[in-house]
Amino acid sequence: MEFILDTADLEAIKDLDRLLTVAGVTTNPSIISSTGMDPETVIGNLVDYLSPEQKLFVQTVQTSVDGILEEARWISQLRPKNMYVKIPVTHEGLEAIKQARNEGMHVLATAIYSPDTAFLAALNGADYLAPYVNRMCNYGDGVQQVIDLQRMLDAQHVPTKIVAASFKNADQVRRLIAAGIQAVTVPPAVAYTMIGHPGVQIAVDEFTAAWQKAYGRTTLRA
Repeated sequence: MEFILDTADLEAIKDLDRLLTVAGVTTNPSIISSTGMDPETVIGNLVDYLSPEQKLFVQTVQTSVDGILEEARWISQLRPKNMYVKIPVTHEGLEAIKQARNEGMHVLATAIYSPDTAFLAALNGADYLAPYVNRMCNYGDGVQQVIDLQRMLDAQHVPTKIVAASFKNADQVRRLIAAGIQAVTVPPAVAYTMIGHPGVQIAVDEFTAAWQKAYGRTTLRA
């Protein structure tokens, strides 16, 4: 199971990478533009920070097939391994996914709102599928639709992985992990929610107070 961060905030990435086992980072044009920095600088900082074993996902911006492929080729050469091109599943995007895979690029099909489109993108050769869970919930049960997609892939023995995206709360993440989804990409705010239960600090404070009362110190050994 891969736990991925959906952000271009380098400081948040560094902090969570210290705390958790982070498999990689996903970005998109909205995420990168929100930094207020030059996109080449943002992407370069991520390339420099992430270890070779951590995946990096960068999305194309152009919308024509030729434009998508031009940017996909540039993205693919940014790192020697674990570099993935994100391509939205428009008609042009689906065509570009086929071509990109034929050229040996690693692809994540993104902006997915239905299991049907996702499954067809998988048949086109996408390595990963990014269904927008919370946005899908605006049109029905987004979590269940992602579970249905996983069942479709399993039933047809398609090796493409789902990296569920667009989360707004930890419950959505938990339900999909419990259902066997192979990967999730979550914004830092949701990641911190998952590890920030207030009861933990209350318990630690109680342990410390009991120890100090009994032994007059806050260390295990004198």
